[in-house]
Amino acid sequence: MTQQSLKQIAVQLESEDTKDRMLALASLRNVPAEDAVPLIKKVLDDESLQIRSMAVFALGLKPTEDCYPILVKLLETDPDYGIRADAAGALGYLEDLRAFEPLVRAFYEDTDWLVRFSAAVALGNLKDQRAHDVLVQALDSEEVVLHQAAIAAIGEIRDVTAIDHILRFAQSSDWLVRQRLAEALGHLPTTKSVSALKYLEKDSHPHVSAAATISLQRLAESGEAIEG
Repeated sequence: MTQQSLKQIAVQLESEDTKDRMLALASLRNVPAEDAVPLIKKVLDDESLQIRSMAVFALGLKPTEDCYPILVKLLETDPDYGIRADAAGALGYLEDLRAFEPLVRAFYEDTDWLVRFSAAVALGNLKDQRAHDVLVQALDSEEVVLHQAAIAAIGEIRDVTAIDHILRFAQSSDWLVRQRLAEALGHLPTTKSVSALKYLEKDSHPHVSAAATISLQRLAESGEAIEG
């Protein structure tokens, strides 16, 4: 993108029209990170919550040295729970292992379930086995969405040691929990996973049974040794 085009976007980001600013922000999708991030930063304090949310999300997709400290600060200090949740999600997209501690703190200390949900999902995106304890604790949460996030994240980090903790959700009344379980088990090559997936293949919900079939195929094709 030419410097002239970037200048036009910069001007549009200062428009009084919310729609103009939103379109300008969206147009940065194909702009290199080094050029995009300085422009994204212009609207991080926008009066429109939707634009702020878009900007925070964009930082997770345009990694530069500036992004990590900005996102951590937003996660830890922003008064809006939606922005804190967006910051947690964006940190997961960055896949920067420095985010592990801030995300764990957010999970334990933030009072809003949406932030804790985003933190759990992001921990899965980091693919860091150290997340075992926090994800297992999330399974005991009262919020079903946290069960979904934690089960999915355990699959993402390929935490075979957590297999017994997630198998208790095979008969969950929430079909999305069962679907996340079926998907996660496809990343956990154990004999228990295979047995559970064969059970979930007979699930009454088509999304769950389909996910179980796909996961069984993945385990069969992966060539990974099936552990006891």
